[in-house]
Amino acid sequence: MNSPLAILKFLVLKTPFILKTALFHVFSLSPTASKWDLRTAFVVNIIREMLTNSPPSTISKQQEGTLRDPGIKGKMWVSKVAMPAPSEDALLDLLVSTIDALKQEDESYSRPALVPVEAEWTGYRADVADNAPEPSISEAEKYENMMKEVTTDVTLLYFHGGSLYLMDPCTQRSAVSKYSKITGGRVLSVRYRLAPQNPFPAALLDAFVIYLSLLYPPASALHKPVPASQIVFAGDSAGGNISVVLLQTLLQIHRTAPTGTVPTVLFHGKEVEIPLPAGLALSSPSLDLTRSMPSTQTNAIYDYLPPPTVALTKSPPCAIWPANPPRAYLYCEGSMLCHPLVSPLSGESWAGAPPIFVVSGEEMLADEGKAFVQKAAAQGVTVVWEQYEAMPHCFSLLLEGNPVGAMSFDSWAEFVKMAVQNPAEIMTKADFITAKALVRQPVDIGKLMEMSDEVILGRMRKSRQEIIERAATN
Repeated sequence: MNSPLAILKFLVLKTPFILKTALFHVFSLSPTASKWDLRTAFVVNIIREMLTNSPPSTISKQQEGTLRDPGIKGKMWVSKVAMPAPSEDALLDLLVSTIDALKQEDESYSRPALVPVEAEWTGYRADVADNAPEPSISEAEKYENMMKEVTTDVTLLYFHGGSLYLMDPCTQRSAVSKYSKITGGRVLSVRYRLAPQNPFPAALLDAFVIYLSLLYPPASALHKPVPASQIVFAGDSAGGNISVVLLQTLLQIHRTAPTGTVPTVLFHGKEVEIPLPAGLALSSPSLDLTRSMPSTQTNAIYDYLPPPTVALTKSPPCAIWPANPPRAYLYCEGSMLCHPLVSPLSGESWAGAPPIFVVSGEEMLADEGKAFVQKAAAQGVTVVWEQYEAMPHCFSLLLEGNPVGAMSFDSWAEFVKMAVQNPAEIMTKADFITAKALVRQPVDIGKLMEMSDEVILGRMRKSRQEIIERAATN
């Protein structure tokens, strides 16, 4: 859907479907009626219908429709910035060597260019009306005003969702300002390069540049150096993917450094250390781009995401897709789909990682999250896992006004503040939160998935081959 008018037309055409959804829910005829309220039934079913049964649209149109800037108003400070690319290639060379070191098979990709990375500093703006216009002042003045309202040391490095080819910081401002409000901190929301025009590892390179720019601000930056102990990587869906692969990149760099030393890299003419962040806070992270895990099918009843086979097969050709030369997948070459910096579910080690919080619904991506946190916890990482019964992908953003959304936001914010202020107090745990009643039921984080690493990797490789073969026949 590319405009409010298009959405309105869609809803008018779907009036019978909407009425059927309401009746089936009210009279308990739908399989989800006992676990959803009416609002959730409407939201999930309408989004599912839009994603799976709307007229075919090109990748160009889909991308364009999610990049329209809605403007800035109300209870948010937004200061637009651009972090310059370093003049030397040391950071790019380090990333390339890290990717190559983690190769598991014959995997290929193209070396990206170093470019400036745009982002938006975002903070909560209190004591104004919801429709208050953005002040006509400089970006530097907006940043200064934002900092006056920041009450904690939390700095969130935020990566938006959108399947790695959709969305933008401008379309996520409402969510990001909410994150700022509930943590009392500030958020740097990153405009990383999107596929298919910029395939892997362009987005990861942008994430690496922006992280080091937080730590070691270039001369043009508005912010002062931010200690790694105050930075939390945050992301929803595909943004969770980027957060986790950036972490795996940093971990691999640390693994290859001499024992007892912190790795360094030449960045804007200075040799700088590469520390780990304070933590990760993820919502419905996409950790397996092959979509190979059982929940892709078993949890479809509660989710709106289309089946893995739908995304590309419904898209007519356009200027940006299929790619030239052709490749099997929007984000990367088909051969790279199981690489740990593309699908981090295949990562062998998370040892040494900072505390990690993952919240998931009973959604199609749930098994990816379960397998990830179970493995990380077994390797000594402090992990907090929360799964909400019958909830769809990124439910807290969709159902913000519902009690389930509020509960999820509260847990997320508590973790973020503890990761910065009292990390030693975070304890590994896992909870299953029941539908409607929202009762926490502790579960064994070591028994979330009864599936070995070998079986998981085998499933991923099989799914990768199916994607490659399907692309060859389309």
